[in-house]
Amino acid sequence: RMVRERPELYQRGYQALNQPLPTTIYEAGLTLVLGDAVSKIVKEAAPDVIVATHPNYLAPLKMVFTTTGRAIPTLTVITDMGDVHLMWFNEVSALTFVPTQRVYDLALKMKLPPEKVRITGIPVNHELGDDRRSRADVRAALQLDPGRTTLLVVGSQRVNNLMNAVRVLNHSNLPIQLIVAAGGDDETYAELQATEWHVPVRLYNFTSEMPTLMRAADAIVFKAGGFIVNEALAAGLPLLLINVIEGQETGNAEYVVENGAGEVAETPLEFLEAVYHWLSGDQQLLQERARNARRAGRPHAAYDVAELAWALAAGQEIPES
Repeated sequence: RMVRERPELYQRGYQALNQPLPTTIYEAGLTLVLGDAVSKIVKEAAPDVIVATHPNYLAPLKMVFTTTGRAIPTLTVITDMGDVHLMWFNEVSALTFVPTQRVYDLALKMKLPPEKVRITGIPVNHELGDDRRSRADVRAALQLDPGRTTLLVVGSQRVNNLMNAVRVLNHSNLPIQLIVAAGGDDETYAELQATEWHVPVRLYNFTSEMPTLMRAADAIVFKAGGFIVNEALAAGLPLLLINVIEGQETGNAEYVVENGAGEVAETPLEFLEAVYHWLSGDQQLLQERARNARRAGRPHAAYDVAELAWALAAGQEIPES
């Protein structure tokens, strides 16, 4: 709710905490608030290995291990791609999985031993990289035109300018069709349903079929969240980023642009220009963006993380990277 309604406040808070001393104070507070709950869960579950995908739990876990005298092997999977928060880099982790060389270098700068840091990418659904169905077949199954250029537009309750992008596409007079998923935002979904459509469209509120929808699409429009950026790259989809949270998501957007896999277009005019350039002529720029996305993607990161998690759980020696 804060990201959506007070993004400037969220950004200031994120940046203010992303310094050594404020981070230490914040982690002490997290340990105080979450310590008992984390201790109870660890005791009841008695896990052989812990996989952490959020930095808030690392300091409480460290406290639990210190007070109980039993350190459970912990893996940390970092889910942002640029200047990630310092809390991610905690010595409690036996291995820290990072998505990019940039984050790897930052981990070493924060004094994590190189042998405890692995570049794997961010784990995503393996179907995104393994799906070999033709786009035409998938579109036909979705009752869309198999040969028409298809854009997937994805929103959520944290995206406040989705409808601006949709209106641009709906009135662009471009030869396209749309798949629009509101991401569980009921208000936006109702607005989508009430729209007078001038292009073919399939609407979803919340869907668990994202790999199929990505397979049907030629490009994707959404915010610069770490998970969905990596999902799109794994699927080889060019990315149009319509919303970037400064600090937390800046690195994700920079990674996309630096690798030539997409553009940031936060205003309607920028968005229209980007779409027009991608689709003009014989769509060479769109195809180039797709090739770059495939090169930048890591569709099998989940397998890499799972393999090492299993090795730690089984007490096996971890192979060198």
